[in-house]
Amino acid sequence: MPNYRYTGRNASGALEKGNLVGPNEEAVVEQLLGRNIQPLQVEEVKAPGGLGAEVKLGFGDPWPNDDDVILFTRQMYALSKSGVSLVRSFQGLVESTHNKRLTAAMTQMIEDLQAGRDLSAAMAEHPKIFGQLYLRIVRMGEETGRMDESFQQMFKYMEIEKETRKQIKSALRYPSFVIMAIIGAMLVVNLKVIPAFEKVFDQFKSDLPIFTKILLGTSKFTQDYAIYIFVGLALTGFGIVKFINSKNGRMWFDRYKLTMPLVGTIINRATLSRYSRAFAMGSRSGLPVLQILQAVSEAVDNVYVAGKIMEMRDGIERGEGMTQAAFASGMFTPLVLQMMSVGEETGQMDEMMQEVAEFYEREVEYDVKNLTQAIEPILLLVVGAMVLVLALGIFMPMWNLGSAAMHK
Repeated sequence: MPNYRYTGRNASGALEKGNLVGPNEEAVVEQLLGRNIQPLQVEEVKAPGGLGAEVKLGFGDPWPNDDDVILFTRQMYALSKSGVSLVRSFQGLVESTHNKRLTAAMTQMIEDLQAGRDLSAAMAEHPKIFGQLYLRIVRMGEETGRMDESFQQMFKYMEIEKETRKQIKSALRYPSFVIMAIIGAMLVVNLKVIPAFEKVFDQFKSDLPIFTKILLGTSKFTQDYAIYIFVGLALTGFGIVKFINSKNGRMWFDRYKLTMPLVGTIINRATLSRYSRAFAMGSRSGLPVLQILQAVSEAVDNVYVAGKIMEMRDGIERGEGMTQAAFASGMFTPLVLQMMSVGEETGQMDEMMQEVAEFYEREVEYDVKNLTQAIEPILLLVVGAMVLVLALGIFMPMWNLGSAAMHK
């Protein structure tokens, strides 16, 4: 929306000047009247054609990933700490940023800043790049005059978030590859190996062992209905994705993730670690508790946990204490609740929540290291059972044929 520069008089008759954003001049006048300001002059401020003003985006240009935003935040921290103005900082970053969408966003923010808008308001125009927690922390930095500390907190928070997700993905990579290898091996066996032995088994003219019958049956079923199986799997996968992307499906899936065998506890603790660190960061920045909980609920990336956090927020609005509301949510262990209680009593909630975050992070790190050891026996059992059935199904008829030939 266009930006307008206005001049007017307030209720006491004093002259006021400033900038407002609105769809048109009439809407800006209505905003001023609503603030008890009598407008004297309202004129549109044309966006300057500054550095990087012509950033053309293509359909396939990717959105900034976590690394891009982390690098941007770290650079803004360094520039803010050095005393470089926001406009000059963005102008320098536009030249060195390779992601076109982030470059376009910074170009727009330069224009907004030059038009008199706050940085948090300029960032709010790009919700796919900067989340609600990011915006609230930047806003607090503007109000306190400690913008460098705000960027430093966000940088550290995002770095830890990235490392936690990396650990979980690393732990799940090995079992995922093994499971895919097992599925691929089963397809090869059913489509190529078993049919080759089927002609030999037909010559035995005797009753085949049960394992052989199972292999022949599954192989024949796979060959006869291969197309239907693949189509069915594709439709099932599409339906699952569609369900998960729905409101009720997302709620169910996010809740199920916290109770999944083996990895559920890791995801649960990682989510609570994210909540605790974000809460500590907001508390350290001086945000009110209700605003912190609102922002954190949008930062945990789990609809079910976000709902629990909002229930805590509602409880605090009704007059409950932080610890009491946390206990009612059922998300935290007694040890963590005790740490919250101490923080609430001493007025050092930010330090206690920082301790809670570090506690959960140590738990996640320990569980991730042991995850592979916990999964390996299960995978070995599955592979062993598959090899056993395959060996017995193929070799038992041959053994029987050999025994019969020897007796003859």
